[in-house]
Amino acid sequence: MAKLSILLIVSALIGGMLGCGSAPTRHYLMIVSTEGGQVTLPGEDVFLYHEGTVVNLVAEANEGCHFVKWGGNISTIANVEAATTTITMNDNYFIYAIFGLNIRTWYDLDAVRNNLAGGHTLMNDLDSTTPGYEELASPTANQGKGWQPIGTWSLSAFTGSFDGQEHEIRDLFVNRPNESPVGLFGFTGEEGIIKDIGLVSATVTGYYYVGGLLGYNNGIVTDSYTTGNVSGIVGMVGGLVGKNTATVVSSYSSASVSGVVNVGSLVGDNWGGTVSKSYATGSAIGYSCVGGLVAYSNNGIISDSYSAGSVTGNEEVGGLVGRGEEGSVSSSFWDIETSGQSTSAGGIAKTTAEMQDITTFSAWHIVAVANADTRNPSYVWNIVDDVTYPFLSWQSV
Repeated sequence: MAKLSILLIVSALIGGMLGCGSAPTRHYLMIVSTEGGQVTLPGEDVFLYHEGTVVNLVAEANEGCHFVKWGGNISTIANVEAATTTITMNDNYFIYAIFGLNIRTWYDLDAVRNNLAGGHTLMNDLDSTTPGYEELASPTANQGKGWQPIGTWSLSAFTGSFDGQEHEIRDLFVNRPNESPVGLFGFTGEEGIIKDIGLVSATVTGYYYVGGLLGYNNGIVTDSYTTGNVSGIVGMVGGLVGKNTATVVSSYSSASVSGVVNVGSLVGDNWGGTVSKSYATGSAIGYSCVGGLVAYSNNGIISDSYSAGSVTGNEEVGGLVGRGEEGSVSSSFWDIETSGQSTSAGGIAKTTAEMQDITTFSAWHIVAVANADTRNPSYVWNIVDDVTYPFLSWQSV
């Protein structure tokens, strides 16, 4: 966190310099790094170079960490993804090396909160037998509160990247009924990316802005999924994401979701955000504004998606969307038989047979495969025609 604070301070300083003008033939270069490593050449400091000078850059990761990329004013860096590269001095520049953790235990995962701007990689599955589970993510951890979400509100949001590499995080327990936002991650900033991760058999409880994977998304969630149980004491609850103001794509949830208001099987609130190429099969139970995919979509976009779970509520209940204002819903469907709902604030109603017929999804990037153990990754969607609902081609067998 200390390096991140320095990074922000230095960023403000260089911004002031850029506004004040500089000598025509010499430029400042400011260099820092996130936690997890250091820039060894030319170092981490403020340097002054003649215009046109090609400066060698070398970043070295600490043990258990890895270099991710260069950030900041990177337009003249030869290769932003190389730890050893160069920058050409044509102006005043502020750059920083981004490092991330190689996550192998719950202790490593917990350490992500100390490097919220880093790029982190999950190296293996985590479950109840992985070191650190009892202390950090079990029903007895943190005086019964379980896991502490990574990233809270905007000033301490997760702004880095988390690459699950198609691994799973299993048995997560979160019991924070008086806290918001809540999930494996709490709050992501605009730069935040969470991808290629499965959250399996999770039990997550929060106050509002509650999601299995993420409570409040301002970034990108892609190629991810959740199973288990997610509940909110108030609402804005989703099996995958509680509130989405940015992008959820190519993801799904089969988690059971419950709350009072704005309860969605995949996303609770889609507030000006996009939900596309995604689906939900878990149940959604609430009082008001309950949806099979999204509970409430305000000026949001929903496309190429579907829901097939049961939906139960008293007011503003929809098979696909509970309540919609402005925005759009296109090429999206819900199962009127399994949902128990014949209406929705967007989407097209289909029977179970129609939901398993490839012609229903003719506008999608979809192909029929021989059986449920077969994948054709050349297409976004696969389906065993007349046998299964569509599934994402990246899903493991």
